[in-house]
Amino acid sequence: MILVTGATGTTGREVARLLAPGHPLRILTRRPELVTAQGPAVTVVRGGFTDPESLHRALTGVRAAFLVTNRVGEEDDARFIDAARACGVRHVVKLSAAAVEDPEADDLITRWQRENERALRESGLAWTLLRPRSFMSNTLSWARAVRTEGVVRALHGDSLNACVDPRDVAEAAVHALTQDGQEGRVHALSGPEAVTAREQTAVLSKVLGRPLRFEELGPEQARAALLDRYPEAIVEALLQSAERQKAGAKARVDSAVPALLGRPSRPFGTWAADHAQAFA
Repeated sequence: MILVTGATGTTGREVARLLAPGHPLRILTRRPELVTAQGPAVTVVRGGFTDPESLHRALTGVRAAFLVTNRVGEEDDARFIDAARACGVRHVVKLSAAAVEDPEADDLITRWQRENERALRESGLAWTLLRPRSFMSNTLSWARAVRTEGVVRALHGDSLNACVDPRDVAEAAVHALTQDGQEGRVHALSGPEAVTAREQTAVLSKVLGRPLRFEELGPEQARAALLDRYPEAIVEALLQSAERQKAGAKARVDSAVPALLGRPSRPFGTWAADHAQAFA
């Protein structure tokens, strides 16, 4: 039995979809009505990380688990790890972040993920860490302005990011959950090339078949836009991350995706074409 958390989110949803046809699969979620994975051996447990009883029900009989947490500053990883150990889970595959390995990254989100990784490493459980670069799907935040104004607005339009298709991350997770020899391994996951927001705008323009313009935001404009979506502490962490990107910290292309999956990682153009309807 494999357990997937975050199965209504960007990566977990795809992990569950890929596993569902051929593996006994259990999904832990607060919103069972949003689960889309279907298969002959898929079960759903309503609950979450702060509900010990639901954690126990979800983890009992599980061999391996995919762990996704997103409440920055909360101890959801520790709660899950303690329950997994008590229930006899053997292997946890954790979705982390590429910034964890950068000694210059000291923002709130990165510090939180480092502590989560440490807790898993020291738990006594077998573990695999997935450290993706920024998701290509983050550009969906541009969709409304692209549809209504034909414009993309972003901070530092010429800074490079080797962003990754979440589908590649999901396939890497499935590999780690189902294949031997993944215990104790760390996989840095990136796309095939580093691209800028300005270049992504040009790709979207080509995919959509209509002109788009790029408008670079200043720091205060970017802060104001982010505050419409996130708490102030998260906004400051994201702005610090953007400065690291401007300095070149996110431009490295890693080889883990092709090494694990036996094919090249997907470029942004492929992701954009496959999600064109969101911007149309």
